Amino acid sequence: MGILYDDVVIIRQPETEGDPTVITVNCPDKTGLGCDLCRIILFFGLNIVRGDVSTDGKWCYIVFWVVGKQKTRWSLLKKRLVAACPSCSSASGISYYCSDLQPPKPSDVFLLKFCCHDRKGLLHDVTKVLCELELTIKKVKVSTTPDGKVMDLFFITDTRELLHTKKRKDDTIEQLTDILEDTFITIDIELVGTEITNCSQASSFLPTAITEDVFDLELPDLVRSGTLRSDYVSVTMDNLLSPAHTLVQIMCQDHKGLLYDIMRTLKDYNIQISYGRFSTKPRGKCEIDLFIMQADGKKIVDPNKQNSLSSRLRMELLRPLRVAIVSRGPDTELLVANPVELSGKGRPLVFYDITLALKMLGTCIFSAEIGRHTIADHECEVYRILLDEGEGLSVPRNKIEDGVWKMLMGWE
Repeated sequence: MGILYDDVVIIRQPETEGDPTVITVNCPDKTGLGCDLCRIILFFGLNIVRGDVSTDGKWCYIVFWVVGKQKTRWSLLKKRLVAACPSCSSASGISYYCSDLQPPKPSDVFLLKFCCHDRKGLLHDVTKVLCELELTIKKVKVSTTPDGKVMDLFFITDTRELLHTKKRKDDTIEQLTDILEDTFITIDIELVGTEITNCSQASSFLPTAITEDVFDLELPDLVRSGTLRSDYVSVTMDNLLSPAHTLVQIMCQDHKGLLYDIMRTLKDYNIQISYGRFSTKPRGKCEIDLFIMQADGKKIVDPNKQNSLSSRLRMELLRPLRVAIVSRGPDTELLVANPVELSGKGRPLVFYDITLALKMLGTCIFSAEIGRHTIADHECEVYRILLDEGEGLSVPRNKIEDGVWKMLMGWE
């Protein structure tokens, strides 16, 4: 028949304080399911410290051990994880799982615009509210006027699909008003069409600091400390241990979203995981064993395919995002490139982490924009932040670059 709706995702809180919470997912399988689940867990600010994946190609059983925020909304997390599994249908009043019949329709895009007096940390505070409300930022344009005011344009979608209702819109405006406090001037939310979002596309020009070698698969063993981590990453493949699967063994340094980075890479290559185990070791080291096969159910025996996959995995573990500080005329610009899955989704909370890092560094933002760009045949979400230098940039450029990188990697 199927599995009961309430048993698809089970979240078990730890008996001892400090131990991880255990999330169990038991549902029909689909290629990329592990990636989708890891992305949701990352969105809720949780780190996966251990994981087990087992599937026969039709049904899967996944267990994640997670740690993170004390105020995690566990019931909402469960709802989002259940929604990522193959959709449910109702039979005689009992919900069972069946495979998806058609892809979901694109979410409506809304324009949030407000004008207020500028202050340090304002953009991060607004971003934090939007994330807590499960409003996804698709594009943003922020500009500062000479008289110290900011005009912010956020193109957002609603995970809850309720922003068209008066209650949801009023609640959003109320929470933003509380954050803006006495600086509030005007605020509005409206549904917009594709012609508006197309007119708000980011600049097509990107500096070479981001475009050069951004997807270079031939990375050296040692990379520059600070922007890139110099810890050794090992990716090996074996076709002798299993008669039906290729074994991928990975050893690397832990970072925020590490399991998501591995899963999204395999998803883009249309690789299926039959069995996998992930664990963190002392001093931040990680070991991952994955038994995988191609979509046709065969091992990966072609040396070129093996080299391509192992090189891509190694690259994504060394630098899942790209961070650079460049000169834009007399000004300083922070650039962050976030690779996008073939499904069109990018790593969550990147803009949140960027603005948090700049707020902690005491660095003001003059203007910001988010846009999609194609770099070396891959789509990226590129964040361009023009820093407000005022009398001169008080924080050294290398400290800003290092601070943003560490925040994105979870090393702060």
